[in-house]
Amino acid sequence: MLELGLKTLLAYLLGALIGSLIVGRLRGGVDIRTLGSGNAGGTNALRTQGFGFAAWVMLIDVGKGWIATAWLPGLNIPFVGLDAAVDRDWLAVACATAVVMGHVYPVWFGFRGGKGAATLIGVLAGLQPTALLPIFLVWLIVVLLSGFVGLATMLAVTSFPIYIAASAAQPEPALLSFGCAMVIFVCYTHRANIARMLAGSENRARRLWLFGRR
Repeated sequence: MLELGLKTLLAYLLGALIGSLIVGRLRGGVDIRTLGSGNAGGTNALRTQGFGFAAWVMLIDVGKGWIATAWLPGLNIPFVGLDAAVDRDWLAVACATAVVMGHVYPVWFGFRGGKGAATLIGVLAGLQPTALLPIFLVWLIVVLLSGFVGLATMLAVTSFPIYIAASAAQPEPALLSFGCAMVIFVCYTHRANIARMLAGSENRARRLWLFGRR
């Protein structure tokens, strides 16, 4: 079980490298947690710092999710090796969970990170890339119809376990369990958005906001 524990820890530490905070430090010490919505994710980066800043943030946050699931589980670490007793699917899911947790609760940045959406995109690209298109379509449709990015994210994540359950006669238990857990977790990280929507104070993105106009 050394392999499982070590790779899960490495995935968490990788997740704790927050794109917006890294780019912010390289760009003169900008901490977007003090700006806009106060979130360290890509949406707040785009709204407060612009497209170029947000693009680098997304590259880092999506990239680490992909590395943690597509590359790390199969890595042959010296003196650790590949444990035949460790199920590869569950190892990938453990790394996926850890990298998302690291993004939301980063040890390097006082356990104040983002909401996990961008990193989850990278995770899904590593675990089940065919799910990305329907997930993106759900997200886009909800944003265009409602203007609520947070609501779109939650519903898009919810579509993942539905896709897994519907796309195979016998869905992979590890993926299905991970998907259901992420629905609960992402809704939790968006609890402030939910409260603002219920109170009628949540900001709406204009329909053309996605294309650079506000």
